[in-house]
Amino acid sequence: MASQAERPASHYDIVIVGAGPVGLMLSTCLARWGYKIKHIDNRAEPTATGRADGIQPRSLDLLRNMGLKSAIMAHKPARVYEVAFWDPPKTGGKGIVRTGTWASCPNFIDARYPFTTLLHQGLIERVFISDLQKNNVHIQRPWTIKGFTSDEKANPEYPVEVQLEHVDGEGCETVRAKYLFGGEGARSFIRDQLRIGITHKDPIAYVWGVMDGVVKTNFPDIKMKCTIHSEHGSIMVIPRENNMVRLYIQIASSSDPDFNPRKTATVEEVQASAKRILQPYSLEWERVEWYSVYPIGQGIAAKYTLDHRVFLGGDACHTHSPKAGQGMNTAFLDALNLAWKIHAVEAGFADRSILETYEPERKEVAETLLSFDNKYAKLFSQRPPAASDIAAATTTGTPVEEENEFIKTFKESCAFTSGYGVFYKANAINWSPLHPAQSHVILDPATAGTKLQPGRLYINSDVTRVTDANVVHLEQEVPLNGSFRIFVFAGKPSATARALKDLAANMARKGSFYSAYVRPDADSVSHHEKHNPHSLFYTVCTVFSAPRARIEISRDVPALLARYVDHVYADDRWDRHVPDAKAAAHAKMGLDEERGGVVVVRPDGYVGIVVKLDEGSATVDALNTYFGSFTTKKLGETQSQL
Repeated sequence: MASQAERPASHYDIVIVGAGPVGLMLSTCLARWGYKIKHIDNRAEPTATGRADGIQPRSLDLLRNMGLKSAIMAHKPARVYEVAFWDPPKTGGKGIVRTGTWASCPNFIDARYPFTTLLHQGLIERVFISDLQKNNVHIQRPWTIKGFTSDEKANPEYPVEVQLEHVDGEGCETVRAKYLFGGEGARSFIRDQLRIGITHKDPIAYVWGVMDGVVKTNFPDIKMKCTIHSEHGSIMVIPRENNMVRLYIQIASSSDPDFNPRKTATVEEVQASAKRILQPYSLEWERVEWYSVYPIGQGIAAKYTLDHRVFLGGDACHTHSPKAGQGMNTAFLDALNLAWKIHAVEAGFADRSILETYEPERKEVAETLLSFDNKYAKLFSQRPPAASDIAAATTTGTPVEEENEFIKTFKESCAFTSGYGVFYKANAINWSPLHPAQSHVILDPATAGTKLQPGRLYINSDVTRVTDANVVHLEQEVPLNGSFRIFVFAGKPSATARALKDLAANMARKGSFYSAYVRPDADSVSHHEKHNPHSLFYTVCTVFSAPRARIEISRDVPALLARYVDHVYADDRWDRHVPDAKAAAHAKMGLDEERGGVVVVRPDGYVGIVVKLDEGSATVDALNTYFGSFTTKKLGETQSQL
């Protein structure tokens, strides 16, 4: 990456088009890591009202890891802990009754924040924009993209030429960049110019109205997320900040004789429909802040990139209904996935081939989302069986299900919708038995009993930081800094002293995965630097299976690991998920409480590989082969086993 002083003013590391959630997340990550960004949006101002509003538990973890959670929560968003289901009474009669409730993020999901956070998109955008301004990135508004070309042969360093124009034609400019990112939404100009098609998973079958406002009602669950089915149609209720509520209201279905997918409805018509559905409860509007009518359309882009220079993300790649609150969250994770990989390449750490993992990893998630959303949206929009049908089924001896198909789908999908169920398939960065790294010390979750699976999120755990006795969330201790996190679970000090010394000695060897990427200014780095004192590509944490009072860093931790003094921990906190464990974090990971293990976590929080903490060089040898499968340097020759 050329320094700011060396490159022409019109040359950028990346041009980002669109300042919605996906563009802002990508821009924020890369700005923090020092990249020169041109970021445009065709709107004169950030989102004022409406649009996306749901932040799922995994996304809130991410925002905390970025230091942005407190700014989000300062707006006092609504929190959804439970979902209530309302249906016509099974005994017959008019109106609706509550037929059940279910946790938004059930206990079987080990979430830090077991709720959905509801806040309108504009306020969320402003949190990112404020952070960007601290890093001297300003959204250029209202500007749009008029054209682009990408040619690595003509210009290997800045292959992308982009033509930009003020939306009112008051100015234009041409810039060069290493990358171009299209985050402009479902009507993506960049996707169209690339001639990337959209596959529509299902024909449009429902038209919905969405309305944000403040209401007066005697409906008892107005502060809850609710799915309501009635003989007059369906509503989803979403509580919001500042006493507001969002109502998704079905206004047309393909089962209607006169169905028109382009059907519209006035505010008054949708309000009247909502009142009918909510009977016998009353509903009046004090004010309406935002209103829109839209058809449910499901589509996925055939490709997310053609040349790994011009990329797409967010709604430009996948569209679906908003019922499960996945749009903004999926966009965040698209951007995060691409951001750290671009950084790894441009900072000289990873081979360009790592960029080839962006599309398959994120497209697989989008495919899963659309499959779930297709089923969920259909079930939500369909009217439930009539009471007479249920009675008939009962009299014929057919068992009546306690839960209808909609509620079952909702429960089964909680892990995915919370974000914790997302997983990535095997590739160079997600170890599998087919990976080039093969060693007796590699822990295969299929056979070794570890609960950590490459391609899945690192497991949450609480530990005690040795330096100050603070109880901390281990998975949050390393901020989103673009580094791989190396978690050394050191077991009992008396059992692993030799293995720890050998680990540190082999990491220090010339050509190891760790030594090959020592930062050039390592000798002058401040002793206050917590996370990257030796390398910008790794942060090392050491966790002992012992009470804090029995751990002495100068005695128990080799010097290389002790340099990360603020990342030395005692695994001495009780955890309800493993109530009988003496070392809960080790137990939750499925690692031996005495012998430990080493866990490599990708910069985005997903597990890359898990290995034993062995005496000798085998542990580092395995890690050298793992990292060497995608890094730019040839890593250490296998040392003789000691």
